[in-house]
Amino acid sequence: MADRDLANGIASTEVQEGRIVASVLDGQDVVLVRHEGRVCALAGQCTHLKAPLADGIVADGTIRCPWHHARFDVQTGEAVGAPAFAPLQRFEVVEDGGQLRIARPSEPASVPEVADTEGLGRIVIIGAGAAGHACAEMLARHGSGAAVTVIDQEGDAPYDRTFCSKQYLAGKAERKDTALPMLGEVDVRSGVAVSRIDREGKVVILHDGSRIPYDRLVLATGAEVVSPDFYGSDRAEVFALRSLADADRLIAAASEAERAIVVGSSYIGLEVAASLIARGLKVAVVSDDALPLEKTAGPEVGAMIRNLHEAKGVEFYMNRRIARWDGHVAMLDDGVEVKGDIVVAGIGVKPRVELAEAAGLELADKADGGGVKVDQYLRTSDPSVHAIGDIANVPDPRLVHSIRVEHWVVAQRMGQWLARHLIGQVDEGYADVPFFWSGHYDLSLRYVGHVASPDNRTIDGDVSAKDFMVSFAEEGREQAILTAGRDELALEKEHCWERQDRAEAGE
Repeated sequence: MADRDLANGIASTEVQEGRIVASVLDGQDVVLVRHEGRVCALAGQCTHLKAPLADGIVADGTIRCPWHHARFDVQTGEAVGAPAFAPLQRFEVVEDGGQLRIARPSEPASVPEVADTEGLGRIVIIGAGAAGHACAEMLARHGSGAAVTVIDQEGDAPYDRTFCSKQYLAGKAERKDTALPMLGEVDVRSGVAVSRIDREGKVVILHDGSRIPYDRLVLATGAEVVSPDFYGSDRAEVFALRSLADADRLIAAASEAERAIVVGSSYIGLEVAASLIARGLKVAVVSDDALPLEKTAGPEVGAMIRNLHEAKGVEFYMNRRIARWDGHVAMLDDGVEVKGDIVVAGIGVKPRVELAEAAGLELADKADGGGVKVDQYLRTSDPSVHAIGDIANVPDPRLVHSIRVEHWVVAQRMGQWLARHLIGQVDEGYADVPFFWSGHYDLSLRYVGHVASPDNRTIDGDVSAKDFMVSFAEEGREQAILTAGRDELALEKEHCWERQDRAEAGE
C-alpha cells in the first residue's frame, strides 16, 4: 500500500482502529490512523531523524517512532515525547462513499497555554542539557517561557548530545544538524556558572555575583566524564567526549592522526571507535573488561559486538589497562605496546552533584547509584527544588527501589514530565520506562527498562545474526530487554510495561 497515492483515495475499511496504514501523497510519506473512530493523516517520517512511522505503533493516542521511541499525538501531530520536538504535518481527511481522500495540509494544531502563568512563579533551571532544555522547551511551548530562566554554563546553543559520538563525529552530520529548538521567551544565561544556591533566600548566586531569585529551582546539572589515570593522561592529545566542543576538538585532532586508542569498551567508547573508523583512522580499544558491553548486555552480545568491530578493523586489548603513553605509543600493563596518535577516554561519567551537596540537599549513597535523591514528583529534600536528568536518583515503580539512569531520552522525558507537572497537566508521579539506543555501523540496539546486572537473562533469536531479544530479570520478573532487528517488539514491550505500571498504581 506504500506505493499508492492518497490523492486517488483508499477504502475506509482499510484503515482500522489503532492500526497504521502507510501510503504516499505526491511523493511524501503519509500515515493514516483511525483513532476513536476518526481517521487522522500525518506525515510519515519522524521529525527527529526521519524514521518511517509506518513501522511504529499506536498506543494511548500516540504514534510512536520505531527507532528512538519519539511520540506524537495522533490527532494533533504534536511531538509529546522526546527525542522529537517538531510536530508532524497534518492533512485534512475527507470520507465520502466509503472512500478516504486527502484534501489539503491542515494548519498546525495549537498547544494549550497555561491559564495562570503568574501562579507558576519564577522557575530557574540550572543546566541546558537534555533534561534542562526539554523542561524549558515544554514550559515555553505552553506559553510560560517568560517565567523561566535557564543557566547554561557550557554556552553552546541547545544541541543533541547523542550526535557527538555518532553522526557528527563520524562525519555524517554537520554541526547545524545537532541543533535542538530554541527556547522562545525563556531567559537563557549562556556561558555563566553558578557559585552556590541560597535555599533560605531562594536565590541562585552566579560566579560574577549576580543573584537570580526563584520560586521553583530545577537542578539539571548532568554528568561529567571520568578522567583516565595513567602516566601521560594529562597530555593535550587525550580527549574526553561529552560536549559538542569536545567533539569539535576531537574531529580536528582526528584529521591529523592515523591511529587512535579508545580507553573503555562502553556503548559510548564503541560508538567513538566506529565513528573514527568511518573517518579512516586505525582504532584500538583498550579495556579492563573481558568483553565489550558484557556488564550491561551479557557475554553473548559482547562477543557479537567485538566480532562486528573487529570485522571493521578495530583491534581489542581486553583485560588490560594503559600504564603510560608518550603521545605515540601506549605501554599496557602487560608490556604490550599499542600505537596511537590520540587517546579518547570512554570509561564513564559521574553525576555533577557539587551544587546540590553544598546546598545541603540529600544525596543517594553511591551503592544505590549516587546522585540527588528525589521523590516520585522529582522533588529533592527541599520541596521547592527539583532534580532531573543524570543527577536524579528517582523511585522506579517496577523495581520498587530508586535508580539513577544516564540516558539521553530518559533525561529529556524527565524534563518534559516535570514541565507538565508544574503547569498542572499531570498529577500522577513520574514513571516513564527507561529507554536508550546505540548505533554500531549498520547495527542498532534498543534497550528498554533497567537492571543492575545482566546475569539473569534469556535470549530469543540469533545474536550472531543480529536478530534477537535479550530479556533481563530482576526482583523476580522481567525488567529490561535489549533488541536488535525487533523495533516493533521493543515499542510493544515499553507500552506493555507502562500499562502495567498504571494498573499497579491504581489509575
